[in-house]
Amino acid sequence: MEAYIFNFHDVVLFMTIIECIMLALFQWALPTGRHLSSNMLIAFLLSTSIHSACVLLLWNDMVHTTDFFDLKIIPYLLMLATLLKGPALYFYVASLTEQEFKLKRSHLLHLAPLGIAWALLLAFGLDSDALRWRGETQTDTSTAVVNFLWHSTKVIPFLYGLASVYLVRRYYQSLKDQYSSISTSEPGWLSVLTIGFLLSWGFSLFVHISAQFVSEQMSNYLGISENYVIFVLINGLFAYSAAYAHRVLTTKPMAVKEPAPEQPDDSAINKVRQGMERDRLYLEQNLNIEEFSNRIDLPVRDVSGVINKHFGTNFFEFMNSYRVEEAKRLLTDPAHSNMTILDILLEAGFNSKSAFHRFFKRLVGMSPSEYRKQASGAVNGEG
Repeated sequence: MEAYIFNFHDVVLFMTIIECIMLALFQWALPTGRHLSSNMLIAFLLSTSIHSACVLLLWNDMVHTTDFFDLKIIPYLLMLATLLKGPALYFYVASLTEQEFKLKRSHLLHLAPLGIAWALLLAFGLDSDALRWRGETQTDTSTAVVNFLWHSTKVIPFLYGLASVYLVRRYYQSLKDQYSSISTSEPGWLSVLTIGFLLSWGFSLFVHISAQFVSEQMSNYLGISENYVIFVLINGLFAYSAAYAHRVLTTKPMAVKEPAPEQPDDSAINKVRQGMERDRLYLEQNLNIEEFSNRIDLPVRDVSGVINKHFGTNFFEFMNSYRVEEAKRLLTDPAHSNMTILDILLEAGFNSKSAFHRFFKRLVGMSPSEYRKQASGAVNGEG
């Protein structure tokens, strides 16, 4: 950090500290049915706030509280904030997207890096000066421990960022396996934010590594730029939480009591076919795989097996392919020539105009309007 009190870079850190605290309080006061995800978001915001405060106190000699707090307490708080922000983000994503997610005793293992870091600080008597490599009695061993701690605080959040991005990708795939209609806004924003934090923590790791090869001034500039990125991402995270989090669809783990057969039997395939071709269940806009399985009297596991293994697709694609065929029928039927494209997409089971146009263009190779015009021209030509 630059050694000027209240320079613009410090102001960004102060803004991040205050804003995270205010957003955490707002999130705590906000009525929500998802208490665990709300608590995880609060933990993440407070971790970010504490981390920014520790960075300010550790690297700016002109900003201080008391000697004891600055020297003895800051290292422990810094490890706490840095090593908890990764798990907090990961569990926020998990609790937000998985309907049956609950914290378990086994999750306490995620606190192991923090416990090890605190034990090392205590065992070697490391203070803030030691973390800045300014300790008067610093030995080669204590220097190696300090280096290990800094390496850990850069690598571990990055690994949790990777895990969070993977969790969002798996969630999006699970949505396609369980729902026939999906809004891309909620998972899209969640993906952008998790990738954003992954890149931010990856950049922090890059700055840490590059400090060995670039000048101290360049290293300072790179480190300072990370503070700006975090400030922007925190605002984006809260905006997402306020606007989209309550609308996120949750996924359920598939109940598997026994291994699914390699190939589904004919009776299961016929039940799925009848549900689509005779009962035309795809016309129900918000149908999910659980409701579909109840309607055709077939376990979810078997329905999923038929769609995945026999038809070679997922529930989302399977349903919408039938809806596109229904839309094609309506578009070419003279009896429905007075229906608008919006009327047709709703009649066919779609509830999103963008999803309808995207699927139709991909499966048919042209827009619905072009398809109707082409079909109308063919009929007139025959006439």
